Amino acid sequence: MNTLALGPSWLDPDYLINTFGLPGVLLIVFAESGLLIGFFLPGDSILFTTGLLVTTGQLRYPLWLVCLLIGLAAIIGDQVGYLFGRKVGPSLFNRPDSKLFKQENVEKAHEFFEKYGPKSLVLARFVPVIRTFTPIIAGVSRMNYRSFLIFNIVGGVLWGVGVTVLGAVLGKIEFVHQNIEAILVLIVLVSVVPIAIEFLRARSKSKKAAANRVDDEERPGSGPSGSSPAGRRGGRHAKR
Repeated sequence: MNTLALGPSWLDPDYLINTFGLPGVLLIVFAESGLLIGFFLPGDSILFTTGLLVTTGQLRYPLWLVCLLIGLAAIIGDQVGYLFGRKVGPSLFNRPDSKLFKQENVEKAHEFFEKYGPKSLVLARFVPVIRTFTPIIAGVSRMNYRSFLIFNIVGGVLWGVGVTVLGAVLGKIEFVHQNIEAILVLIVLVSVVPIAIEFLRARSKSKKAAANRVDDEERPGSGPSGSSPAGRRGGRHAKR
């Protein structure tokens, strides 16, 4: 099966699976789930492709075993990310940018975690880049370990096993099998949608906040000297 390369050949799911097999898939899932260097890896598309290749017999492992190992890799990856966050702590926010590390990614993951709380560990699984940094932020925030473990397992199963099974099921459909290039592109685009939505929401909020500040400044009686009716009544009362 020849798929459309979604970037360099070493990021193309078909190339990665054909070259490194199931161990390579597990390593990618593990790295993208909690290692700082794993944020750029093609997690969604490689899971979908893995399921499809199992269905077509090009990856000769039973589907249940593949799903079990992928689920474990996703859960263990988040676990490592959490422990790393607990150990590194606040110093992570002071780390300088480099080719593989951007402070902006940490800040986005922190905002995501603060907004959704523990359930962010499940939601973040389906958002590229954010899924790599969220367990680390959970560790930095010293989230209750029991809660982390529960949401980690739920997220790992829903994402790792869910997307793989989806690929296996849809891989039986002739249309999907014949148009795998377009399907992989669609998966990448869909996975970026949550980031786009969050960006637009944040932009809208900032515009509204700026507009409210302008309205407050232009509203009569809102100046520092206080020319509101209450202020004027207070002044007359003071004179009497």
